[in-house]
Amino acid sequence: MIFEPTPLAGAMLITPEPARDDRGEFARLFCAETFAAQGLDPHLDQISYSFNQRKGALRGLHLQRPPHGEVKLVRVTAGAIFDVIVDVRAGSPTYGRWHGVELDAANRRQLYIPVGFAHGFQTLTDAAEVLYLISTPYAPAFQDGLRWDDPTLAIAWPDPQNAILSDRDRGLDALAAFQPIAV
Repeated sequence: MIFEPTPLAGAMLITPEPARDDRGEFARLFCAETFAAQGLDPHLDQISYSFNQRKGALRGLHLQRPPHGEVKLVRVTAGAIFDVIVDVRAGSPTYGRWHGVELDAANRRQLYIPVGFAHGFQTLTDAAEVLYLISTPYAPAFQDGLRWDDPTLAIAWPDPQNAILSDRDRGLDALAAFQPIAV
């Protein structure tokens, strides 16, 4: 696996290095020992997925508050997304900054998201499926998030005028009203 740091400390873009032959290819997507050697939390408690019927679906920006903060490893198994993380760690030099990357089934890249980051994405294709490996079980009482279109964040979503959102995501607060995450 190739581990590429993002501009937001602790978050990594991970690209598999497949072994190829006449049958196709095989690659590791996760190895606890390799992740730990890179300084990443290798603990996983939950695997989830989202299926997004239509291009333009926008989910996020979501996170769980301590003590149920989540590390996420996100990859796309069908279609394509523009994946976004926002640093909301108290005292972080990149607090309030965002980073976006295209993940798709063809490039097989993954995004490692540490505790203290809000996460969201917008689908770039119909029938996009996203797989999440998560360090902590879902704890609804600790869910939180940020408004996807907060002008303070100024996220360059690929198609904001056609964003398809849930009522919950429309009602999330802006960064100015957000309590930073102590990590």
